[in-house]
Amino acid sequence: MSDHVRLRPIAAKDLDLLERLFEDPVEAGEFGFFGHRNPGALRRAWAEQGFLSPQGGRLAVVGEDDRFVGEVEWREVMQGPASPCWNIGIGLLAAERGKGYGTRAQRLLAEYLFAHTRVNRIEASTEVVNTAEQRALERAGFTREGVIRGGCFRAGAWRDMVLYSVLRAEVAAR
Repeated sequence: MSDHVRLRPIAAKDLDLLERLFEDPVEAGEFGFFGHRNPGALRRAWAEQGFLSPQGGRLAVVGEDDRFVGEVEWREVMQGPASPCWNIGIGLLAAERGKGYGTRAQRLLAEYLFAHTRVNRIEASTEVVNTAEQRALERAGFTREGVIRGGCFRAGAWRDMVLYSVLRAEVAAR
């Protein structure tokens, strides 16, 4: 796992790569492209709130020399009438996958969210065939909970997802 990973707010210098990560099917990769989106929407969202709000956010994943390698994001979801938790996701540039950035970044994000918000649970899901992301989540301390049947529409088909979670006490115990 790469020790040279940190998270920071997304800066203007990151926006070109961030857009490529979501708008270029090759860069997004098999599991990251969900169709073309509104051009400029990412830049407008960054200009309005810097990708940080009480309901969620995005942070840059950076390697050595503050080099942008991807992003992590989180959004609030409810697991009961009064039980919010975070659902997280990650996107790494194609050239940076398989180097341990994903494991480290997701662990750092969980630690950050538990340190700065009051939620007790963080969850993540990935397609059942995305074994690399499943391994990254497990190495980051997440527990596999089960399969969400037909939970994600991508590339013209409904796909099964695997749900993972980590609880506050599990991160605090590390």
